[in-house]
Amino acid sequence: MKLFPQLLSLALLTGTLTMNSCSSKKEKEASEEKPGIEKTAYGKLPDGQTADLFTLRNAAGMTAQITNYGGIIVSLTAPDKNGKFEDVTLGQDSLSSYVKNNPYFGALIGRYGNRIAKGKFTLDGKTYNLFINNFGNHLHGGKVGFDKVLWTATPVDGDEPALKLKYTSKDGEEGYPGNLTVEVTYTLQKDNALKIDYQATTDKPTVVNLTNHTYFNLTGGAKRDILDHVVSLNADRLIPVDKTLIPTGKLQDVANTPFDFTNPTVVGKRINDSTDTQIKYGGGYDHGWVLNGPADSLKLAATVYEPTSGRLMEVRTTEPAIQFYTGNFLDGTVTGREGFPYKKRYALCLETEHYPDSPNHPAFPTTTLRPGETYKSTTIYQFSTKKE
Repeated sequence: MKLFPQLLSLALLTGTLTMNSCSSKKEKEASEEKPGIEKTAYGKLPDGQTADLFTLRNAAGMTAQITNYGGIIVSLTAPDKNGKFEDVTLGQDSLSSYVKNNPYFGALIGRYGNRIAKGKFTLDGKTYNLFINNFGNHLHGGKVGFDKVLWTATPVDGDEPALKLKYTSKDGEEGYPGNLTVEVTYTLQKDNALKIDYQATTDKPTVVNLTNHTYFNLTGGAKRDILDHVVSLNADRLIPVDKTLIPTGKLQDVANTPFDFTNPTVVGKRINDSTDTQIKYGGGYDHGWVLNGPADSLKLAATVYEPTSGRLMEVRTTEPAIQFYTGNFLDGTVTGREGFPYKKRYALCLETEHYPDSPNHPAFPTTTLRPGETYKSTTIYQFSTKKE
């Protein structure tokens, strides 16, 4: 009988602890669902500077992790048809991995996204020589582009958390003229969209073409290749290239070619068409499409649907073109999170931008920025689900 009160007390104590534990768990889960932004140390760069990692979360539970090293989107989660959130991007497991060997996973690209022929362009009568790093051409800003620099980061808390990044590219950096001040803002919106706003000013005439190079795989966790993804592109014309992937200067109608994505089309359907010269040059899809719609207006550029997960991604942009790349150069030598090898066509990129090599093609929309002008661009990647 004397043991009863002790057992009762123990039971009550155990019950209290259990209730407190459940309460703490619920509070933690509720806290995790609150929108906001969190900053953590990400590691040190070879020069001793410290990079940070920022985790943005919206009320729906979507997260975006971004580091101020290269403005890299380290991860981006989206729900599948059952509400399960998974990472829909390719990325690496540490800062050192990004520094050592990163094929532009998730990175901000500049000053000039895509290629400039032979690393040369002429502006106002003066010829500028840029770093050569791709088949005799200049690619994605050169040896140390915007993807390899440390940006100044300012977190913005709220219902739609944002990360403002700023970098000043000095006159002569990578061969480009002018001190270029760049601001890029990532905003995680309530409707499961990641919005990217670009802005730049210069003190000398220069050329600018900013974009983001995230590799997407909507299976979640890159379970397999992207050949079963269904893609549509709001574009009737292609920007054909030569064997070094430099535009020929002419535009081509996509009708009756493997490049017609005006209707939703399975990526793998025509990607290996050996009869098409452009497919041969790109090793698949690695081309720019001219988007339909008014210049500088925010318009639907592309959709991507993954049937197994039910995930749908819609891309909207103010840019005049989009580069559709199907991971043709991935070969398994670059490993991602937890040592997972990224193989050929394990992701696709949809880089919103101006045309490649525009400085050398007067007929293309201009990428020249002059003092007193402001470069502005917006791209939105929005996620939802749908049934087949």
